[in-house]
Amino acid sequence: MIRRVTGFVLAAIVLLADQGAKYWVLHAAHLTDGHVLVLLPVLNFVLVWNHGITFGMFASVGSKIVLAAVATAVIAALLVWLWRSENWLRVLAIGGIAGGAIGNVADRLHYGAVVDFIQAHLGWLYFPYIFNVGDSAICCGVAALMAESLFRRAPVAASGGQR
Repeated sequence: MIRRVTGFVLAAIVLLADQGAKYWVLHAAHLTDGHVLVLLPVLNFVLVWNHGITFGMFASVGSKIVLAAVATAVIAALLVWLWRSENWLRVLAIGGIAGGAIGNVADRLHYGAVVDFIQAHLGWLYFPYIFNVGDSAICCGVAALMAESLFRRAPVAASGGQR
């Protein structure tokens, strides 16, 4: 039970961090389209309105409601999976994914697009996608789920330890 609650708490933390960062970018930093705020030699803030999904795919006007509806269904499935999970890593991974997804759906419903602003680069080599805190949590959660599934040990059979 504590594991499950931890996943829901992590989802809430990710959601608050995501929405707080987006609020800061839009209202406190007054970042506007095209303006670059250099934070570190490898990190900039650049405001981008993502009307589609990854890399702006499916960005047509009619797809916004469909994308929000599909994402909401995925979030519901994630929350059910989270409730049924017992593995710590899986619970934390799903919590991070759910929190990031909820933040992006909230943006889509509030603004009609997802607020992306983090631009990573190394010199002149730029990561090809500008993202947000929720996107980062989603990617880390997916990577953790992949690692967990790759390194999961098969259960030992009850008959003498043979598989």
